[in-house]
Amino acid sequence: MTSANSFLSRILKTDGDVSATIARVALGVMILPHGLQKTLGWFGGYGFSGTMQFFTETMGIPWILALAAILAESVGGLMLILGLGARVASALVGITLFVAALTSHVQHGFFMNWFGQQKGEGIEFFILALGLALIVTLKGAGKFSADRALVRS
Repeated sequence: MTSANSFLSRILKTDGDVSATIARVALGVMILPHGLQKTLGWFGGYGFSGTMQFFTETMGIPWILALAAILAESVGGLMLILGLGARVASALVGITLFVAALTSHVQHGFFMNWFGQQKGEGIEFFILALGLALIVTLKGAGKFSADRALVRS
């Protein structure tokens, strides 16, 4: 086995842990619609051009990092649902959520804006999502995943 194959096997390796599967699918189902807002303009989003313009011009994010965030949410969300490259996808989603929490939400405190009584959303949602991302990054994709099927074959 070459070192590249060994490295890939270590990234894809996962056991049949159902809790990892639940964390993976929950994170993927949560993040994919956010990615579809940014890529296709679905669910009230601005689409790829509008999102890139907002990220780069309004927020001042370098275009490569803006693109990485969009891809993490869209492609990463799909990869999580399928369980394909789940450790990498969850790590990238986690990094994206962490940066979003620090740059756009921590200043609004802890709580979500359930009743529209504050200017923005707090970080409580991000803590939960980061917990899911960390589970998948550490444990792998779990049962019913492409990663598991690839490594066992």
